[in-house]
Amino acid sequence: MPDVTIAVVGGGPAGLMAAEVLVQAGLPVEVFDAMPSVGRKFLLAGKGGLNLTHAEPIDAFMMRYGARRATIEPLLAAFGPAALREWAHGLGVDTFVGTSGRVFPAEMKAAPLLRRWLHRLREAGVRFHMRHRWMGWDEAAAESPAGVQPLRFAAPDGEHRVSARAVILALGGASWARLGSDGTWVPLLAQRGVPVAPLAPANCGFDAGAHATPGWSEHFRERFAGAPLKSVAAWIDGDPVFGNARRGECVVTATGIEGSLVYVFSAALRDRIAAHGQAVLQLDLSPERSERQLAAELSRPRGSKSMANHLRARAGIDGVKAGLLRELLPADAFVDPQRLAAAIKSLPIPLAAPRPIDEAISTAGGVRFEALDDALMLRALPGVFCAGEMLDWEAPTGGYLLTASMASGRVAGLGAQAWLAANAPAASGLGAVTQPRDGEPARSLSGD
Repeated sequence: MPDVTIAVVGGGPAGLMAAEVLVQAGLPVEVFDAMPSVGRKFLLAGKGGLNLTHAEPIDAFMMRYGARRATIEPLLAAFGPAALREWAHGLGVDTFVGTSGRVFPAEMKAAPLLRRWLHRLREAGVRFHMRHRWMGWDEAAAESPAGVQPLRFAAPDGEHRVSARAVILALGGASWARLGSDGTWVPLLAQRGVPVAPLAPANCGFDAGAHATPGWSEHFRERFAGAPLKSVAAWIDGDPVFGNARRGECVVTATGIEGSLVYVFSAALRDRIAAHGQAVLQLDLSPERSERQLAAELSRPRGSKSMANHLRARAGIDGVKAGLLRELLPADAFVDPQRLAAAIKSLPIPLAAPRPIDEAISTAGGVRFEALDDALMLRALPGVFCAGEMLDWEAPTGGYLLTASMASGRVAGLGAQAWLAANAPAASGLGAVTQPRDGEPARSLSGD
């Protein structure tokens, strides 16, 4: 079974960052990815504007990682928001801070940055092998020396085997499977004794409803599915972290609700649904006005005006906001100005289930950090490192996902470098070939 020095499995931001660290140290690096090209989820995420990181104070930044803050913090100490911006500048990509504090490349798009990054990696010697789907380890390779990982890949021309001195797995979660993150690595690691927390949707939408109560009515769904809810605020009653209102926008869907404001609360909502069978998101449909102001305006005589016109004229509530009130409130609430004002300021949206994991922006769960050492090496599999979204952490959108993914790739790359220095033979003279299982002649790995 031919040798490579380092196999990076997964060509997303975490895997590419690990490859960069290693090739800069003068080590031969081979990147394998199941898709025809690398960085597909990265490109799609940046299609409308690539959010690289966030410029808020570092303590506030760290808080975005919730219960995993203490675990993620050392990774970000090695490569945090400021370092990520400097790294982008090193590629010739200028960045700017938007009004929300989010950091974007000057060109906004992901493609120019990725092209420059891949050019730099190839120039440094990284070799890419596309349409190579990892199939785990070759359990029959008993002849493999200690410390060598016998890997199997499914390629267009058959199965190939690679014997690697060190391996970095950066295989993503299980969202957007069509872009390569399908979670098929979970049983492969579980079979090797690696503890993996179940994958779950994160930064996701939710289906409306409670227990056996169905979601939106057909009338509401047909009229308002896809309508944006702008200038609203949301919170979760009684939640120690998400009990304070946060302003933003979201979208009513055919089944429920989704969008950036909902994603902020998605982890708490998902966990509440898992524990209690339902969750409730409170919406303030008029954050600019107090309940007292709304009640005073709605108490004015409406004369011959319809309730719809009265709501629009006195409270600025129309369209999908008025539709939500009609959908969720009993008819008698509309004849009581105080009750109606209270509902506008705190409208409970019952939620029955998160949307399927493949629709989520990202996933929670993954390789438990307890299974890893400080260098992100698997304790059960010395010489195998994990990075990126396949680790058991989550964060909201806003640059937090990308920053921590790339930070983990850097730490894993440095860990693999140290591992090779301490345990592996000298890299010089190692081959870079792979051999089909059916015994056909070996071919160079340099071909894509």
